[in-house]
Amino acid sequence: MTLADHVLPLLHRLDPETAHGLALRALRLGLGPRPGAFTSPRLATSLAGLSLPNPIGLAAGFDKNAEAVAPLLRAGFGFIEVGAATPLPQPGNPRPRLFRLSEDQAVINRFGFNNDGAAAIAARLARPRPAGVVGLNLGANKTSRDRAADYAAVLAEAGPFVDFATVNVSSPNTERLRELQGREALAALLAGVMAANAALPRPLPVFLKIAPDLTEAELVDIAELALTSGIAGIVATNTTITRPDLRSRHRDETGGLSGRPLFAPSTRILARLHRLTEGRLPLIGVGGIASAEDAYAKIRAGATAIQIYSALVFAGIGLVPRLARELDALLARDGFTNLAEAVGIDAARWEAGADLPG
Repeated sequence: MTLADHVLPLLHRLDPETAHGLALRALRLGLGPRPGAFTSPRLATSLAGLSLPNPIGLAAGFDKNAEAVAPLLRAGFGFIEVGAATPLPQPGNPRPRLFRLSEDQAVINRFGFNNDGAAAIAARLARPRPAGVVGLNLGANKTSRDRAADYAAVLAEAGPFVDFATVNVSSPNTERLRELQGREALAALLAGVMAANAALPRPLPVFLKIAPDLTEAELVDIAELALTSGIAGIVATNTTITRPDLRSRHRDETGGLSGRPLFAPSTRILARLHRLTEGRLPLIGVGGIASAEDAYAKIRAGATAIQIYSALVFAGIGLVPRLARELDALLARDGFTNLAEAVGIDAARWEAGADLPG
């Protein structure tokens, strides 16, 4: 048995948010794994001009305040994303606000962009760190009078210290935030962000993170805007406000649902975006990934890279290098010499609702 096999059951006896805080503290103290990023000619990939040793990323939300950047880079990820950061510090929603749905291998959260604010996060990101790709998730303050301007402000503050940024307009836990995904509001928001990006000493690839609960018309609008606004790609998807057939006693909690139940719907959104953008924009696949087979399915649906978070709750951070090695073996099994050859080959079948993994 590994250390994680002993530690995870103990953490699962604690309140989920307390357990998460302890996991971050253990990482900061150097108690986490340090295998480095596993790579191979098949796994090494380019994401919007960023060279990744492997496509396994850490989704935003795990390290909201950039407290464990160095140990996370050593844990085996090909890239990591911290945040979401807002211009001003904010406490988020009242606790409890994080729920572990063990029977469903899922999580519900309603954090509400709790974070230390852009200045504190930028200061941590400015510290020396190991080589590796680090991104920042941009958010808006709950009480802001101009939420669109908040995204540009966070980018201006912290942009010089990261390798990419993600515009998060898809969190369900800040009232009316998802309204920014509408065509006119999103076009104006992205214009402001891209202007702030152009003013940086080193402009960054900027991604847009979308919800899995969009209509076909909304997806078409987002795809068109993505191709014309100058953004580098799309992160698909954030958590869902829908509730599939769940077994846990926490199934009716308010918030965003992530984990296993999100895999199929988020992958169908990913595949649709790949088709709508004709493969011209890199996509990051997120939602329900718990195995190398899941990661491979996301890639075959259209993802250039993937991100995980909820699976770490149930499998521990030792999952990361295992995913990379097993994904490499799957690519080799199917005769691919590099990951790019597999991107999107199942997109049409996912759109059609074929019986695919997950």
